[in-house]
Amino acid sequence: GYSSSSHYRINPVAEKSEQVLAIKFVQWDVPPLENLCNSKVYLLRMKLNRGECMSREEKNWLCEAVNSNTYFRTAVPLQGYRFDFFDVLKKYLVNQYGQWTEYYAPDRTSLRAYLYGRINQIVEIPKY
Repeated sequence: GYSSSSHYRINPVAEKSEQVLAIKFVQWDVPPLENLCNSKVYLLRMKLNRGECMSREEKNWLCEAVNSNTYFRTAVPLQGYRFDFFDVLKKYLVNQYGQWTEYYAPDRTSLRAYLYGRINQIVEIPKY
């Protein structure tokens, strides 16, 4: 079996339609995931799992959340859980002040809202 702290936990018997909300990524005990059901990140992941689209406000929030946390590049941590948004994020290279930096964002508009200062160029990088 897999340890409960593994953030690569795979459930081989999961239905294809069953989509993961979040995965525990810390080794210590955390409250049940259901306790986070009113959090912004939980509600957004649920909405996306239902196939609904994000609003502009949600896209901007997600861009800020994935680019300002120190744990993950495509996920948002909350109380020991990792909420992954790789499926709705695009990878961008941004040229600012002569330097290229990699970011993940739902779209260019949310990335522009997140970044400060002059942006010389934004290039979308294919995921695969």
